[in-house]
Amino acid sequence: MGIQGQVRLGQRRLGQRRLGQLRLGQVRLPPARPRGEVAREYASRRVRLDQNWRAAQYCAVDLETTGLDLSRDAIVSFGAVRIDGGRVIAGSSVYRLVGGPAMPSPEAVAVHALRPADLAGAPPWEDSVDLLLEALTGRVLVAHAAWVERAFLRRAFKLRRVRPPRFVIDTAALARSIGLAAVGAAAEPSLEVLARDLGLPGHAPHHALSDALTTAEVFLALSVRLDATAPQTVGSLLSTSRRFAWR
Repeated sequence: MGIQGQVRLGQRRLGQRRLGQLRLGQVRLPPARPRGEVAREYASRRVRLDQNWRAAQYCAVDLETTGLDLSRDAIVSFGAVRIDGGRVIAGSSVYRLVGGPAMPSPEAVAVHALRPADLAGAPPWEDSVDLLLEALTGRVLVAHAAWVERAFLRRAFKLRRVRPPRFVIDTAALARSIGLAAVGAAAEPSLEVLARDLGLPGHAPHHALSDALTTAEVFLALSVRLDATAPQTVGSLLSTSRRFAWR
């Protein structure tokens, strides 16, 4: 085989090896840049884990969806409530109905009462996603049964080439950590029941903004209880949330 033939063979083998590595996930491609100014700002912000929990900024989020099947269901409304300095900032609350091709199933309508007619004319997710990204920028995400929000946001934020917040505190997990919800139960604790057990005022259940507000209030009440036992940081609350996550 001539020199040129050896070169071509070597190039072909190198290309095949690189392709095999790519298929095996051994070659790391550079991450795609966030799409849009809001997404870039969202992706650039960091959260300090060593600060006192009251000094940090949080955003409680609740999603209502067409169902819980990630292969076909979608977000139909979201509510977001900011928490600063250990206080709910009600004036900064965000609520949005989201339109799209997927319509709520009868079972979902029975839960959140959002009918196809209620969503007619609502802006699509593409026109709504930046509103939620802005609310979450530089903040720790707080959610009740947070695996639901994380799963839907992971898919929904792909539109802007960003991921859900890295740091998430689950109020259901915090409740388990202090004995207000059973560890190993077959289902997550009810947000409304938990709020009532904590002596908090009730809000309209299964409305995204009302549930986000309830989640924010529950988070503060649970954090105060944990802090009374041992001083809490953002990192310690995250650690507790992960340790008592629903399995």
